[in-house]
Amino acid sequence: MKRKTTELGLYCHIPFCASTCDFCAFYQEKPYRQDLDRYLDGMEQELDWIRLDRPIDTVFWGGGTPSLLPPKDLARLGEKVLAVAGQQPIEWTVEMAPSTVKPDKLSVLKDLEVNRISMGVQSFQNSFLQELGRLHRPNQIYKAYDWIRRAGFENVNVDLMIALPGQSEEDLKKDIAEAIRLGPEHLSVYCLTFEEDTALWAKLSKGKIRQDVEKDAKLYELCWKLLSDSGYQHYEISNFSKLGFECIHNLNTWRMKEWIGVGPSAASQYQNFRYRNPADINDWLAKVDAEMVNREDVEQLSPQSLLQDAIIFGLRLGKGISVEELKGRFGNPEVDAFLSFLNSLVEEDLAHIQNGDRVYLTLKGKLLADRIAVEMLLMAE
Repeated sequence: MKRKTTELGLYCHIPFCASTCDFCAFYQEKPYRQDLDRYLDGMEQELDWIRLDRPIDTVFWGGGTPSLLPPKDLARLGEKVLAVAGQQPIEWTVEMAPSTVKPDKLSVLKDLEVNRISMGVQSFQNSFLQELGRLHRPNQIYKAYDWIRRAGFENVNVDLMIALPGQSEEDLKKDIAEAIRLGPEHLSVYCLTFEEDTALWAKLSKGKIRQDVEKDAKLYELCWKLLSDSGYQHYEISNFSKLGFECIHNLNTWRMKEWIGVGPSAASQYQNFRYRNPADINDWLAKVDAEMVNREDVEQLSPQSLLQDAIIFGLRLGKGISVEELKGRFGNPEVDAFLSFLNSLVEEDLAHIQNGDRVYLTLKGKLLADRIAVEMLLMAE
């Protein structure tokens, strides 16, 4: 594989949540003061260990609920990130829940030169927020969004969820219309998935709610059309942006660039290895305190596996993949091994080829993107 300097991201996992949403299976902890202090100590230690071979380009704080941290803790963690980054990141995203957005927290983030806020709205309708187990209510969304804009943030993402239990086309249209009316630069729209060991999974298992795959597909198509008609670029299956406001950090991840994850459960892909930290704050802290390497599920990435992932995730992008670019990065024989699979997608009307080089999914292909990924993984076994 041809090696060259590539973009580098830093992901900080902040695992604290005031309560567990009914759809969420991510690792999280309650924000007790003692645990917050232990967590921040651990983050500073782990960040001190990082031996960068180049500066950090992008930073993403996810969770959990990063905005649960008090202002002084946001400042402490942010200053440590800047101390190790080697430069001011070109993009720095912080996830925030509407109920935790406050002017003093936004002021701290602005002072750190955070330049992108991602707010987890999910729905503008109270009934769906309650169904999802979200703590905020619609009025808090508008207040939080206003505070974010007043603080001077010019790059805002709003997260929405669709295919919710009982959601009709009219319900979806209301949520999309409200999101468009707010006018964020970016919208992420995720189809509700039922993860094991969540409250919604339990309801599904007991027959209290039902999935309707055909209906969900129609809602997806409707959502894509409404946002595209309103001037948002559909640049990734679940992501839309105004021109020039694509999420750089996530684009680099989908293109199989490199990133370092810090904090409990954070994953990394760095220097041809993929690994994650322990998904338990006590296990993670024990290894940090003992100055032990915090790596689990370590996988050395072969050129073939990295290429395979670059194709799978690249096909999720609106622009798709360039065969010639992949050959320049991974070599001709490696890419040629996947050409028959890509051609089969075209034959099934799941993809188009533009100018004999760029392969991108059709509408039908986008709806079946997960199936396409599974087939490609099976092909490589």
